[in-house]
Amino acid sequence: MSDANMPQSRKEASVNIITTGWRADAMARWLLDDLHRPNAELDFLTDLCARLNTEGMDLLRVFCGLLSLHPLYVSRNLIWRPDQEAEVVLRGHDAMQSEYYLKSPIHLIHQGAPQVRQRLDLDDDLLEFDIWRELKAEGATDYIGLPMRFSTGEVNVMSFATRRPGGYDAAQIERLKELVPLMSLRFELMNAYFATGSLLGTYLGEAAARRVLAGTIHRAEGEALRAAIYLCDLRGFTRLSDRLEGPEIIEILDDYFDCMIEPVKAMGGEVLKFMGDGMLAIFPMDDRTAWLASHSALAAAVEGVANLADLNRSRKGDGKPELKVGIGLNVGDVIFGNIGSADRLDFTVIGRAVNEVSRVETLTRPLNRPILMTESFAKLASQGTKLESLGFHVLPGVSQPSEIFSPA
Repeated sequence: MSDANMPQSRKEASVNIITTGWRADAMARWLLDDLHRPNAELDFLTDLCARLNTEGMDLLRVFCGLLSLHPLYVSRNLIWRPDQEAEVVLRGHDAMQSEYYLKSPIHLIHQGAPQVRQRLDLDDDLLEFDIWRELKAEGATDYIGLPMRFSTGEVNVMSFATRRPGGYDAAQIERLKELVPLMSLRFELMNAYFATGSLLGTYLGEAAARRVLAGTIHRAEGEALRAAIYLCDLRGFTRLSDRLEGPEIIEILDDYFDCMIEPVKAMGGEVLKFMGDGMLAIFPMDDRTAWLASHSALAAAVEGVANLADLNRSRKGDGKPELKVGIGLNVGDVIFGNIGSADRLDFTVIGRAVNEVSRVETLTRPLNRPILMTESFAKLASQGTKLESLGFHVLPGVSQPSEIFSPA
């Protein structure tokens, strides 16, 4: 098709952004000016595809592969299809060794290919990769994958499959290539925001991460709240550490924390920090939810002990030593906030109730019970739950002997 016969919208879309200035290009202005929430990647991708389709792209599938700074996932793949909700597909770190990835156009781009283009309206035996055959079966006629180069030097990927009869024309290919750098700016900002939130959530806990992202970052800034407090500790860990090599110790801690953390999260608790083989969590409460918070904390403790028993059965079969846990439970007022020096802060809870739960946890060894709780916690948790008093015990730093309870 000559320029004279090209539709006006196609003429405008084929004009190079660099030579005309981005202000003259409606799509470029939108990419640079229009704001989306930092974590609204799927909304942004949906709007982007709609705008590309107004330029005649007739897209069937758009893929955005973002390498992810996350302990579990190597990448987050954003996928758009017409008449469907855009979705995020998470890939574990082993995905980079999979046959599907190694024999894919995405791998070629990660290896340095400036683009990967393939007409799909061909016989299947002429299509090298599985993804191309899959897209053809869905009605795609053409495919192009392009690198998105971030300012860090990291190479991410966008691919566009069309169902347009005859595939893309040359102007459309150039249009996608000139727009991808602008798309990269937006996706890099959103990916950085995701990485920040993800890492804060992983290392600080979800509750602390929300507060930090909301601006609670000043030293000595805190929030008073009432909570059920949960503290667990692996008994005999020092002895194990003396006998085992580093990798085995890390494996033990990972398995042990898996047993304890999942019930806490499932019951609505917030894991705040790890202290070697110890873990501190809270279940925030108010007057209406005090009973629920205490029961949730106790249920998480009971399930954690049961999980550890299951793990020990597996360890026994492998000839490995048994693991034992001590869990202390308390309820009280705490301060949740930033504590530390000017250049090194910790987001945690402090208060007399936290000190007391630590003292209670240390009694689990001499009393030979995996779960112990204070009287104040027991008063809430005893509603509908059978508890046993283990008598009064002196807690370091507490003036009067405290009555200690355990699940019956």
